[in-house]
Amino acid sequence: MKKEEVPQDKSNLSSIKMKELCYATDEKGNYTTALSSGWEPKTIALENSIQDINERIQIANQEVKNGKASPIIYFMELNKMDWMTLSGYVNMWQWRVKRHGKPSVFKDLSTKILEKYAEAFEISVEELKKFNGN
Repeated sequence: MKKEEVPQDKSNLSSIKMKELCYATDEKGNYTTALSSGWEPKTIALENSIQDINERIQIANQEVKNGKASPIIYFMELNKMDWMTLSGYVNMWQWRVKRHGKPSVFKDLSTKILEKYAEAFEISVEELKKFNGN
């Protein structure tokens, strides 16, 4: 797109007075950079993604509250991780991390394993153990 056509729609960036760097072409057809305050389709997609993430966090919170999931599931969602990402952070097989998502297995985890999760979530072991979906 041409430099003068770079979108300047209202977005999440405009509320914090930031602009996004975009590539565009100048009047000679050479690539250059331009600042954009936002683009409506991108803003809509981002808002939908954030809404989806927040819903997943609420569902995970409720499942912990109801005793159907361990706090690992909640903190994984809160930190925008999936099973593969979390297993990489804690350096364990994915099937094992999924198993730790069960409350019956979680309650018997060693302090050493809980420390790995706490470090990945940037919380204390105590916060991880005491979380009950509040």
